[in-house]
Amino acid sequence: MEMVVNGVSTRKITQITEELCGTSFSKSTVSSLCKGLDPIIQDWNYRSLHEHVYPFVLVDAIYTKVREDGRVRSRAVLIATGVNEEGYREILGLQIGNSESESSWSEFFGWLKDRGLRGVDLIISDQHGGLVQAIEKHFQGATWQRCQTHFIRNILDAAPKYMQDALLEEIRGILHAPNKQTARLLLEQVLAKWEEKAPKAMQILEEGFEDATAVLDYPDRYRRRLRTTNGVERLNEEIRRRERVIRIFPNRESVYRLVGAVLIEIDEKWMSGRKYLDMSEYWQWRKTKEQEARSVNQEVSEMKRVG
Repeated sequence: MEMVVNGVSTRKITQITEELCGTSFSKSTVSSLCKGLDPIIQDWNYRSLHEHVYPFVLVDAIYTKVREDGRVRSRAVLIATGVNEEGYREILGLQIGNSESESSWSEFFGWLKDRGLRGVDLIISDQHGGLVQAIEKHFQGATWQRCQTHFIRNILDAAPKYMQDALLEEIRGILHAPNKQTARLLLEQVLAKWEEKAPKAMQILEEGFEDATAVLDYPDRYRRRLRTTNGVERLNEEIRRRERVIRIFPNRESVYRLVGAVLIEIDEKWMSGRKYLDMSEYWQWRKTKEQEARSVNQEVSEMKRVG
């Protein structure tokens, strides 16, 4: 399994085992051994998620090249990670889609929910149109946090190069503000300062402000790890490092095998390691918010009754 995880090809595995063991293994034998991983990966990827709730979910995709019908095609590997009620990170699952379309993401989210994904309060992703539509469809009532790394990149790409460094610092000031009120004040200052010199960049900033600062409504201790999809992208980097050896996968099954094996290895480290977040403050904060919401609803109901 270790050689598969590291992206070693069937031919290379054959050569290595012959040198180490002094025995010749055919490529078909090695291929059969590799396929023995498939049920392990399948069991892990289809495991029940009912045991936990996952207040925080991060999603992203990585593209790989796959040979299909005699042609090399780009295929999206959709990946979701979550932080459970105890504060441990888990890799929730992967699927291979033709693209990042709304239908691909919608199928992925429906599959996760069928396996027991529940209790999602905040979902973090980039702003890919199909992805956002699928989130709105499947996680009604949850808050969407637009990845700030992608958001900043989008703004700077629309600004003249000479002002990007100065603008970057001011955008970070907005996104890292202590609260939404301060962030809005800083936003107005930045818009007034730059709207004539970088109108397109300021339009992106203004239109994306609310979604990019959603995390400011949460306790401060959680913001650093929930403001971006960097945690998932580090998974993607690890997958990319392993798949460089292969470059073009012979079929979808081989993609599933390599990516699944890598993710299982990482997931085991996460679940056996330290907690990713201390969730005690979150649950107290959420309890307070729910009590406040109930009080408001009761007041509104009373006003309607009296009126």
